[in-house]
Amino acid sequence: MPPFKKVFHFVFFLFATYLAILLILRLLESRLIFFPNHPHRLDGDWKPAGLPIKEVSLTTSDGVKLHAWWIPADTATFTFLAFHGNAGNITHRAEVYAFLHQLPANVLAVEYRGYGRSEGTPSEDGLYQDARAAYAFLVNEKRISPARLIPFGLSLGTSVAANLAAERLVGGVVLEAPFPSVRAVARKVYPFLPGLGWIAKSRFDTAAKLEMIRVPVLIVHCTQDPVIAFELGEETFRHAQEPKSLLRIEGICHEEASLVAPARYRAQLLAFLDDVSRQN
Repeated sequence: MPPFKKVFHFVFFLFATYLAILLILRLLESRLIFFPNHPHRLDGDWKPAGLPIKEVSLTTSDGVKLHAWWIPADTATFTFLAFHGNAGNITHRAEVYAFLHQLPANVLAVEYRGYGRSEGTPSEDGLYQDARAAYAFLVNEKRISPARLIPFGLSLGTSVAANLAAERLVGGVVLEAPFPSVRAVARKVYPFLPGLGWIAKSRFDTAAKLEMIRVPVLIVHCTQDPVIAFELGEETFRHAQEPKSLLRIEGICHEEASLVAPARYRAQLLAFLDDVSRQN
């Protein structure tokens, strides 16, 4: 066989192998993006001390029953609609909800479909439907003014919060450890797999949603985040429209900024809520 044919066959083999790898990753996408059973789906303290939790059942437009925590505060003027990060369930974020509740503020912590005690199977569109159901509960049943409702997202939840804020009337939006999109994360984490982000069905395009949002935006990110690189948070911030602010927390943390720097975070949140009040 002539040398050029050997080279051609070798290149073709590499290309076919790479396409096969991308196809396998595409077929396993849901398992690679969503981790509802890590460390264990129902692990955690479901009755954390110090939080006046009321169990809530929500039903989405496609008939999925969700579990949520309603945590009211007597003197609250704002309500946070909290969307947790990827692995685990809402019990693992109880300290974050306690931090928000002590501002003081009401908190509705939503359990995505397929996570914790909620029914269903997670998907990008499914998580967005979960957010709409939670929003409807607050506005229609709890009579919360949309101007006083703040979607609050952690990691994966930042994309859910941003999507809701782009679709519905809200007072502002807080995103902790955000990322611009699945494609951006794929480029950062898997630079040796070019094209991976383009074949993914899930988009979680937070950057595009932020360009549509005209209410105050607060982005919080730890400089040494081991899961979502701080650079991705900065890239996300660049897509946000004014008024916007970025709280940079020095140190290693992911979803725990309120525990690492509670005083700074609280001061920034209170200033942010003052800004929301002025906007309305």
